[in-house]
Amino acid sequence: MAKLTKKQKEAHAKVDKTQAYSLKDASALVKEITSVNFDASIDLAVKLGVDPRKANQMVRGVVTLPHGTGKDVKVLALVTPDKEADATAAGADYVGLDEYLQKIKEGWTDVDVIITMPSVMGKLGPLGRILGPRGLMPNPKTGTVTMDVAKAVTEVKAGKIDFKVDKTGIIHAAIGKASFDVNKIAENANELIQTLIKLKPTAAKGTYIKSIFMSSTMSPGVGIDPKSV
Repeated sequence: MAKLTKKQKEAHAKVDKTQAYSLKDASALVKEITSVNFDASIDLAVKLGVDPRKANQMVRGVVTLPHGTGKDVKVLALVTPDKEADATAAGADYVGLDEYLQKIKEGWTDVDVIITMPSVMGKLGPLGRILGPRGLMPNPKTGTVTMDVAKAVTEVKAGKIDFKVDKTGIIHAAIGKASFDVNKIAENANELIQTLIKLKPTAAKGTYIKSIFMSSTMSPGVGIDPKSV
């Protein structure tokens, strides 16, 4: 195990591992213990009482964070020529079709989100082995396959994110930046948690939200009391 730096030791000393904090107190503490010299991401890890191996306990969805993610999300709109102007006006960073399909085939994936139309999905199928492992394959469930491409682009740019429970039953999501004020971090976190609560599978038994931890880049995790949200 790597040795902790002086700043990391100080950060760990400020976190009471025996305490479950409120969302606002956790947000304030994570800001306080963030010591990197760039605008660190604030992340939330929510452990759910589900078995992701069972289809009826899969938790997946989208949420629009009220204060955005603080990240400049690069969007590729794969659309037919009649939709190009709308996608560009909505703020898509890259707009087109065949030329970008060719670039992806050659290994280019320098985007965060790909939005496309139902009629284009047939062309994207063969690229699944490239896009799938990177989480870039458009999906109707996350709103990235739609006829209203302009609306989808606008929402993603405004802070709409998608999430999916991993094989260990944990949802990981970036919910802001360390430069956000405490209230914005707490409100973004609460929006994600409330969305997860609404998505509780009927097949999930026992405690649904088992634990919540908030952290920033390279900071220790701060435990949040699930009963406080």
